[in-house]
Amino acid sequence: NEYKSYLSMSDRIKCYKNQAFGDKEEMRRRRKDGAVQLRKEKRNENMLKRRNIPLDEDVDEEYNDTEDQTFALLVKNAASTNMETRQDAVQQIRKSLSKSNNPPIDALIQAGVVPLLVTFLDCDENATLQFEATWALTNIASGTSEQTRVVVQHGAVPKFVRLLSSAHEHVLEQSVWALGNIIGDGADCRNYAIHHGVVDPIVNFVRSSTPLTLLRNIVWVIANLCRSKNPSAPMDMIEKVLPALQELVQHSDSEVLTDACWALSYLTDGSDEQIQLVINSKVVPHLVNNLSQTDVRILTPALRAVGNIVTGSEKQTQVAIDNGCLQYFPTLLQHYKDSIVKEAVWTISNITAGTTNQIQSVIDAELIPLLINALKNADYSTQKEAVWAISNLTVNGTIEHIKFVISQGAIPALCGMLTVRDTQVLQLLLDGITNMLNVFSPDHGHLCEIIENCGGLDSIEALQEHHNKSIYKLAYDIIDKYFPSDDDIGEMPDDMTGFSFQQPEAPSGGFNF
Repeated sequence: NEYKSYLSMSDRIKCYKNQAFGDKEEMRRRRKDGAVQLRKEKRNENMLKRRNIPLDEDVDEEYNDTEDQTFALLVKNAASTNMETRQDAVQQIRKSLSKSNNPPIDALIQAGVVPLLVTFLDCDENATLQFEATWALTNIASGTSEQTRVVVQHGAVPKFVRLLSSAHEHVLEQSVWALGNIIGDGADCRNYAIHHGVVDPIVNFVRSSTPLTLLRNIVWVIANLCRSKNPSAPMDMIEKVLPALQELVQHSDSEVLTDACWALSYLTDGSDEQIQLVINSKVVPHLVNNLSQTDVRILTPALRAVGNIVTGSEKQTQVAIDNGCLQYFPTLLQHYKDSIVKEAVWTISNITAGTTNQIQSVIDAELIPLLINALKNADYSTQKEAVWAISNLTVNGTIEHIKFVISQGAIPALCGMLTVRDTQVLQLLLDGITNMLNVFSPDHGHLCEIIENCGGLDSIEALQEHHNKSIYKLAYDIIDKYFPSDDDIGEMPDDMTGFSFQQPEAPSGGFNF
């Protein structure tokens, strides 16, 4: 402890090989960047768009053949002044768009059906026609971006927003569904719908009197409002939806709860300012409670949201810790689903990039042995996150923290991965090992013995021939400083492009001079 008493934490960090790791802002940026792939892998778990396919209509068999009635004739009949003819045609159009496989969206768009259907949204005197038109447009908007934008370009959005106050519940609910598909298409459509006033009426439906089927669609629309990032949702919209999400994240229905957690995961996947809005809404305690869920559909977005929060500032990270998130991680780190374990390890790696007190919280929660186990036995993507977790700890932790990690078997676990090909992981591994050796220098003999006994020395020696200059230098420095031999050759050459210092073997029978 004498070493610690005269060498400050900031000075000690400056001594580390990878000095970028000592820069808190750099570490925070890097750990956020590292989350991108995790998010991409789960992007399709929650559907952006949904098509309304009735279970009680055999639409596939009835409308596979259009020889007797072409789409052009259907559209012509839909424009008829005879209400019965018009309504029957619109219903048949809707049914053809409800086919479970390959609905003829493009064919009907080309036949000119969209502007006609949009005009029927104003038929308040005929709720049946209004509903069929809304349903047909919902299914068109469930298609590609180009198909969705045709609906938008013909002025459907403000009409759907108006129908959110319809006296007919089925028309209202179908309008919610249509808006969800349009908003789910991306940031442009979302912002266009916000401009036309979609947020207030949607949020107002979050009340106890709202039927469950409608509420499920409402929270799905809210999740789509929160989803897109380029650009992110406007701050005033976020402030409007957060009180609703604070209620929804406590709901008893699993579908409502799932989409509410996804919405919060999207909102926390942003700037520190955005994360702070979520924290200020008092939703974090309820979000953390959902880490105890056994339903993976709920657990996945809840864990994602908590993980995103701890990518924020150290104060924001502390909010998650203060709300008891770490108590759930012993279970999460041993979950049967690999993706949950990976995100749990990723979350811990964000916390070990924080303060010494936050690292102590991880140790107190008895998570280090589980991290070491993941480092040794998990799939590679999870092992990579575990390397980050341990490496971050060696930068930000105290000497006592590093000693504890070593006592739990960190060095053999790190050395066991030194044969991977990933250059970034190799650098993290070598940095972590170097940091451990540095804090014990000059009394590092027992660490050198551990490294040698577990085969780490052989691996580090092999890395002196690595093609990457940074890896070569890190490996060379470890050998040169901590494993010197009596016949070491001078200093490392200036051009470190990968030299091999090998003693030539004598031929059988000795050398001939």
